Amino acid sequence: MTERLLVAVFASPVADVLVRWGAELGFRTVLIEPGEPTGDGPADRAARSFPEIEDELAGGGADVVVTDHHREELGELLRDALARPARWIGVLGNPRHEGPHVAALTALGVPPEDVARVHRPIGLDIGSRQPAEIAVSTLAGLLADRNGRSGGFSHSG
Repeated sequence: MTERLLVAVFASPVADVLVRWGAELGFRTVLIEPGEPTGDGPADRAARSFPEIEDELAGGGADVVVTDHHREELGELLRDALARPARWIGVLGNPRHEGPHVAALTALGVPPEDVARVHRPIGLDIGSRQPAEIAVSTLAGLLADRNGRSGGFSHSG
C-alpha cells in the first residue's frame, strides 16, 4: 500500500486542524503555502509549491486538500496538483455556487476532464461550519474514500 500523504494547500485554520489530526490518523503531512514562510507549524513539512515536494508525490498516494478558494494562487496550485500523481484532489467550498477553481483552471488552459477531477464539495455532509468540523468532515471523507466506503451511517459488510 502506498504511504498516506495529506497535502493541505494554504495556511488556514482548517489546514492547521487537518495536518494535526491527519498525523493522528497515520498521514504524513505537508502544508503548501506560497505566501509568507509558515514557520513552525504542525505539518511534517512545509513547502511553497508542488515542485518542492515532487519526490513525496511520486508514489501517487497523496490526498490534496485546498483549504481556501479565494486565494489568487488557486488556479496555479491546482494546475500543478493535477499535473502530478495525486490520488485525490479537493477544494473546500459551498456546493450551491460554482467553485472559483473552475474559471481559474479554464483560464490557464486546463482541459475540462482535468478540471472535473477536482472534488467539490469535499468531506461528509455533517453541516460543518467551524474549522475543526470542516477538518473532521474532510478527513472522514478521505478515509471513507480510501477504504472504499461511502461514509455516513449506512453500513455494508
